[in-house]
Amino acid sequence: MVSASSTFPTLSLEEFLKQPETKPASEYIDGRIYQKPMPQGKHSTLQGRLISEINQIGLPQRSIYAFPELRCTFAGRSIVLDISVFTWEWIPRNADGEVENTFTLHPDWVIEILLPDQRPTRVINNLLFCLNNGTLLGWLIDPDEKTVILFQPGQQPIAKEASSDHLLMPSQLEHWHLTLEELFNWLNLP
Repeated sequence: MVSASSTFPTLSLEEFLKQPETKPASEYIDGRIYQKPMPQGKHSTLQGRLISEINQIGLPQRSIYAFPELRCTFAGRSIVLDISVFTWEWIPRNADGEVENTFTLHPDWVIEILLPDQRPTRVINNLLFCLNNGTLLGWLIDPDEKTVILFQPGQQPIAKEASSDHLLMPSQLEHWHLTLEELFNWLNLP
């Protein structure tokens, strides 16, 4: 369960970023600190497989890259999304061309995977926040309900519930036709 920290007074974003990292990660939202719940089996399985599949397509083309549990700080919040996907050109790099540690921009695609005891309203709030600040696509995956809700800026969310439903992809992955059934079959390890 995600809960607001009651032991800390309200901090500024700058003060929050100076705090040591917690495990699981904490997020800074509207002056308050929330600790994320610890990932569990279904969450970790889907997260790992999605990242692998996205990067298997995007890395050779240098078009898109997925990061797990990456802290993104932008528009007054500092959040840790289950999967943050960035267009290749927008990935922050240092002078040597290496990926930076600090990401102060919104992802292009956000994927969140619900845990059994996680409050969906807080997760949806983070998805909407990202969409309102430049993110182009959001997925909310519910492994227990076997549904995915797709979010796009300025549009009503779309719930995908039929096993044959194809999931909306960013343009860089337009040839990848992942269905709901394929996604949730990943939970049945071979």
